[in-house]
Amino acid sequence: METQMLTPTPGQDYPRTWNEFLDWFVTEEACQAFLEKLRWPQGFVCPRCGNAGDVYRASRTRLMCRSCQYQGTVTSGTIFDKTRTPLRVWLAAAWYLTNQKQGVSALGLQRVLGLGSYQTAWTMLHRFRRAMVRPGRDKLKGLVEVDETYLSITDRKNPATPAGRKSSTTKVLMVMAVEIVEPKGFGRIRLRRIDRDSASHVIPFVQEVVEPGAQVRTDGSAAYRALGELGYTHQRTVMLGSGVPAHVSMAGVHRVASLVQRWVLGTHHGSVQPDHLDAYLDEFVFRFNRRTSSSRGMLFYRLLQQAVVTPPVTYGDVVSKNTGERQSDTMAGWNHSINRASGAK
Repeated sequence: METQMLTPTPGQDYPRTWNEFLDWFVTEEACQAFLEKLRWPQGFVCPRCGNAGDVYRASRTRLMCRSCQYQGTVTSGTIFDKTRTPLRVWLAAAWYLTNQKQGVSALGLQRVLGLGSYQTAWTMLHRFRRAMVRPGRDKLKGLVEVDETYLSITDRKNPATPAGRKSSTTKVLMVMAVEIVEPKGFGRIRLRRIDRDSASHVIPFVQEVVEPGAQVRTDGSAAYRALGELGYTHQRTVMLGSGVPAHVSMAGVHRVASLVQRWVLGTHHGSVQPDHLDAYLDEFVFRFNRRTSSSRGMLFYRLLQQAVVTPPVTYGDVVSKNTGERQSDTMAGWNHSINRASGAK
């Protein structure tokens, strides 16, 4: 999207400090004006017919397209759609979320903002996590390490209750892709929960997040055998019998796995329901890939920039989220590619 290419100016396009934040967003109208500039930087564009500029302001908040008579607000069709929480609270939550380097828990957000219920804070965080994945984001390039690992998490029966009645520790399988920067260092990452460490799960992940033609380094698992036939330069590192420890030969994925586990146990005390793990992983990716940013205000700006183009999500949507849905639409096509590459009939 074009808005993602713009370089915002500190102090002009976004507040640099908490004091500036308080000065900028004194009223709901100021919050609406800020979101409107983010959503339509070149002026109003009708979400229904695409007509640009010709808008009638029926009230302080309601916009009407003169061409097709569409009526809505700046928050219509975004993660803020139909919210009863004031926009000042939403923006304060976004500022707090992006200014805490290790992230925040729903209980922590509830306490800081004085929210009336844990459920409100929990839903706000999950809505923001949806916005942390930018549509059409670039794939990983160059040398990319790919591996799986198990995360130890506490599976609570009710995700909207801060102290669930029943909980048990479980291990959930996660696949990782990490850009390796030569001679030393890591670039961007991608993470996802998977059900099994089989080709039908890891190959679709690689195809979705890694640029064709990239060099993909994996362990000796047969699950990755088809990569060479799918347009990747596949470098297999067999660990069994090797004199080089796995954390040395595959340093990127081992480092990221350690950081993710520490983050889940530290910030969220391990209490992440398996069905919602992908949302937490999306937040970790958002933070990790922007770890070198010196401007917390820029992260606030980018999060809200994505929030105004992310479709609505309700509490019910989040609670009923099925992690398999994200993969189901394209799994059949990916499996066909795998079968062709491996010579299966």
